[in-house]
Amino acid sequence: MQKLLTGAAYHGNRMLHHAQADLRDMADNHMNLVVHMFSHTDWDRHCRVMKDMVEISEEAGLEVWVDNWGLGGPPGDKSHFLALHPEAHQVFSDGEMAPTRACLNAPSFRAFVKEWIDTVAYIGGKTIFWDEPHLPMKGDGVYSCTCPVCRAKFEAKYNRPMPEKMDADAEEFRTATIVDYFEDICSYAASKGIRNTVCVMLSDNIGINLDTIGRLGAIPTLDNIGSDPYWGYSGVNPYEFVYNGTRRNLEVAEAFGKDHNIWIQSYATPRGMEEEIVQATEAAYDAGARTIIAWGYFGSISNDYSAKNPYLVRAKLNQAFARIWDWERDRILAENRAKFMK
Repeated sequence: MQKLLTGAAYHGNRMLHHAQADLRDMADNHMNLVVHMFSHTDWDRHCRVMKDMVEISEEAGLEVWVDNWGLGGPPGDKSHFLALHPEAHQVFSDGEMAPTRACLNAPSFRAFVKEWIDTVAYIGGKTIFWDEPHLPMKGDGVYSCTCPVCRAKFEAKYNRPMPEKMDADAEEFRTATIVDYFEDICSYAASKGIRNTVCVMLSDNIGINLDTIGRLGAIPTLDNIGSDPYWGYSGVNPYEFVYNGTRRNLEVAEAFGKDHNIWIQSYATPRGMEEEIVQATEAAYDAGARTIIAWGYFGSISNDYSAKNPYLVRAKLNQAFARIWDWERDRILAENRAKFMK
């Protein structure tokens, strides 16, 4: 059985003395995994610092995943790459340019991402976390990307112009675009000795999700498939929502012989709803997840979307991880007793 990994996304701080205290706090509170953002800004301004950040994370006993935060636009930061390569913007099918999103088919963007992978190797990253790949929709069937590069590829494949509104060919092409992109970049990362993990959203109309991930799962250099069943503190039963989302994820991952990752929402938590974090974490574990990660550390206190009471969220997440670690240790103890106490 996969070993238990629990952790959180860590971002918003590049001061090493403060980070060292936070990382030790994570290790002291049942975490053995940290996901570090490595944005274009980090690459330009904090590269040496991030190399040290990876080192002190590992010294604290934490496995490190490096997140491609905002490289090509949302999710995450806006893409600074596009200031240098305006030709690589995504374009919606109504002709509007997507101002912050890079086209996955753009040759310049592919080259840029490979340079970023080289830098991940330099800072000591051993696992890349490819964060929520998707292609946007605007509603009423308007979709992206339909830039000149994508139009040429579509016409060569389907022998017709790209449609103005989404149809079956356009949807298949969007999925194929994401798959081709990941075949390329995952293979390149693997050639550098780096593992590849991905998290996909559960929603529809994004080019890829757990219902259409089969082709992504078949990529041999993609090692881990995850999702983020964020219940949104919306009045749904968090246990039921996260349990069902986790089961869907594990069924896909298991079908392709991949590891998995499941995310717990510890941001934008309203006051009085902090206990739902415990219920969601229990649900992920009960559904079979053994890599469970929170977005993010300390209730995402460094962001405008932080929990309303990040201190209490931190406490609840620590309690949740302590609880499932106790369960995991009880499971291992029972197995050992069954073997040796006869």
